Amino acid sequence: MFTTILLFFATALAEIIGCFLPWLWLKKNGTPWLLVPAAVSLMLFVWLLTLHPAASGRVYAAYGGVYVVTALIWLRLVDGVRLSLYDWLGAGVAFCGMLIIVAGWGRA
Repeated sequence: MFTTILLFFATALAEIIGCFLPWLWLKKNGTPWLLVPAAVSLMLFVWLLTLHPAASGRVYAAYGGVYVVTALIWLRLVDGVRLSLYDWLGAGVAFCGMLIIVAGWGRA
């Protein structure tokens, strides 16, 4: 399960970077060259999703919980926004949901 969780975090990071770089270009007057690493990052994101051993719908559902946690960590570390108690609670609930789904892989 630990490997699956790490893979989910790598997947989420690839997705967030792939979406953040075009945002920098469009909203913060970044160079259009940001689209090149963004495209590579999004291709990595899609490839990483294929490495999971479960049916795609289960992978996407479980991944969503890790994405929530990763996005909030990004919000804190990259955007510098202080997280509220509700942010942490929501992340905890989402992460627990992911753990429950992953624990059931192979049992369904």
